[in-house]
Amino acid sequence: MRTSFYKEIEKDLDYLKAAGTYKKMHFLKSPVSNWTEVEDHGKVLLLCSNNYLGLANNPEIIQAGMEALKKYGAGAASVRFICGTFDIHRTLEEKTAGFLGTEAALTYTSCWDANIAVLSTLLKDGDTIISDELNHASIIDGCRLSGKEVKKLVYKHADLNSLEEKLKESKDSKIILVVTDGIFSMEGDIAPLKDIVELCERYNAMVMVDDSHAIGVIGKTGRGTAEYFDLIGKIDIITGTYGKALGGAGGGFIASKKSVIDLCIQKSRPHLFSNSLSPVLAGIAIAALEYLEDNPSIVQSLHEKIKFFQKSLQQIGLQVINGESAIIPIIIGDTTKAIRIAEKMFETGVYVIGFGYPIVPEGKARIRIQISDILTYDDLDYAVKIIEEIFKKYY
Repeated sequence: MRTSFYKEIEKDLDYLKAAGTYKKMHFLKSPVSNWTEVEDHGKVLLLCSNNYLGLANNPEIIQAGMEALKKYGAGAASVRFICGTFDIHRTLEEKTAGFLGTEAALTYTSCWDANIAVLSTLLKDGDTIISDELNHASIIDGCRLSGKEVKKLVYKHADLNSLEEKLKESKDSKIILVVTDGIFSMEGDIAPLKDIVELCERYNAMVMVDDSHAIGVIGKTGRGTAEYFDLIGKIDIITGTYGKALGGAGGGFIASKKSVIDLCIQKSRPHLFSNSLSPVLAGIAIAALEYLEDNPSIVQSLHEKIKFFQKSLQQIGLQVINGESAIIPIIIGDTTKAIRIAEKMFETGVYVIGFGYPIVPEGKARIRIQISDILTYDDLDYAVKIIEEIFKKYY
């Protein structure tokens, strides 16, 4: 039995390799920046990181992490309700709530845990979750973990008519929670949050937004989708990460009303059974939030580079959608071809990733490019040159 188990695993891996969809890891040997050293490849231009504001190697951010390490050590070796809560956690949570305009916030080791915590803790028998079909995998898993007694519905991506149909179908539910990404990680589009909120108000439903790819990126001062649509203070639950634009180190959070946060403290399994966020990560996240508050112009700088790059790709004949997120997908279609193009670009010194099924829908494989404010205009010009050369040869 043991032998057959491992043979089946090897069979699955061989299939992935033969199909050209086997994923390989590259090992970085220097901090994440515009040019980053990769083992056996030298320095490459990094266009696949969530380091949207370029803060991952910012000296002020690094110093804050070092100071937290010296003051608190590596960690508490405990969950929060035992002895795992440092005062720096409270500082970060108060800072996060103030930044997003909510009553309170609670940190987790990742936004994955935060999403699972919300969806598996707050909903009960007779309640309904309505989720966008392209929501992040952590939301999908959170819906599954909410329990069989909670009704789960899915609406067509960003389709308000489809959402209204599901809201009508759920009208007899005790609680209705509509869940959406703020910026969708593979599409790069922004959820129509203003319309979603108006629709949910009409049907007495709550709104939850995962703003992991939006905080630091959209809104005049980088406060995410709520600020972008002038809805600060009007979203019931916001989840997000400190591991993307906000320093890149890791950690996640829930921001909401105090009662929601308190119930998650009391009952959410990722809070009760996982060690607390490292104080080093907390220190980095606090410094990143303060840096963004003091330097809101970096958001505008990022957007100027996004527009420049979109226009440059269009000028070489590629069809890309003009948008305001830092995610720019180039649709290829075939998964094997997308992965091959990404590998050829990497060999030429531009690090991007090809995504295919099941990460994206079948037939919609793509190269996903992510823009960071740390990239120079010379870097962007170089990337366009390489993209043009590789696409002419392999697409």
